[in-house]
Amino acid sequence: QVQLVESGGGLVQPGGSLRLSCAASGFIFSTSFMYWYRQAPGKERELVASIFSAAGRTNYADSVKGRFTISRDNAKNTVYLQMNSLKPEDTAVYYCYTLSRGTGYWGQGTQVTVSS
Repeated sequence: QVQLVESGGGLVQPGGSLRLSCAASGFIFSTSFMYWYRQAPGKERELVASIFSAAGRTNYADSVKGRFTISRDNAKNTVYLQMNSLKPEDTAVYYCYTLSRGTGYWGQGTQVTVSS
């Protein structure tokens, strides 16, 4: 079955960096689009970044452009989110997401807290 397992979250000071990882299994990772979402307390889940399969084309929310970088390692079936210049408003649970055979799958999420 499809599994997405996020890791790498934690507490970081404003201006700091974190790298999130999402290890995928149970589907053909190399041809799948992969997404990072986040959900802050009291807010709706929002799309942060996406990466497409073949050419590795990426898209970002305006709020993270220039600070976050999504990447993938098809040999390791893993997608990453490098987050730099973190701000308190980046505090949220971050989720990995994919579509496989028309069904959406979420990871369990990893908490990112940006605070001094």
